[in-house]
Amino acid sequence: MKKKDVSLSLFDHAGEVICGVDEAGRGPLAGAVFAAAVILDPFKPIAGLRDSKKLTEARREALAEQIKADALAWAIACCTEAEIDEINILQASLLAMRRAVEALKVQPTLALVDGNRCPVMPLRSEAIVKGDDKVPAISAASILAKTARDASMLALHRQYPDYAFDRHKGYPTALHLERLRLHGVTPVHRKSYAPVRALIDACEETGMGRDGKGTT
Repeated sequence: MKKKDVSLSLFDHAGEVICGVDEAGRGPLAGAVFAAAVILDPFKPIAGLRDSKKLTEARREALAEQIKADALAWAIACCTEAEIDEINILQASLLAMRRAVEALKVQPTLALVDGNRCPVMPLRSEAIVKGDDKVPAISAASILAKTARDASMLALHRQYPDYAFDRHKGYPTALHLERLRLHGVTPVHRKSYAPVRALIDACEETGMGRDGKGTT
């Protein structure tokens, strides 16, 4: 689906049931990529919706609870690290978005998707660049996807405390790369991503296991 100018996408779609769709977690080296779909209730407007990256963590969490309480429908889905490695991050992001839309308890007639690509779905869709800061339903989806992914990274931190997932959320920060070199690659790292792949290759060349330990 070709992207459309936002001015065309923000007309009042009479009779349409519109869901906003967004994803979170394309850049990190670890963890799943998450997506959310939200159908807002026009009779329960939610103040302060905007791109989740422009909100504080506390504000995101508060808005996420309000969205879940007041939206007509919402759903969150993900694609695992294994799926990302198998089909690539772009396709995994699109698949997660499609799964979120398909999980909605109210059937939308139009999906407004953040970015310049839409997942293949049986309903009509429009891609809106920077839609997470232009369309309230997309902003709401951005917030749900981001808070769900952050919660998943906190769970991974409890499972792998040496990697500080609670601090960098899987992104390739200096801290994360340092912990990777020190402790090796975990099962939740995306092995198709260059820094992880390079570490795996280096370990194999030196006879070390992927976890940084000797294979003998």
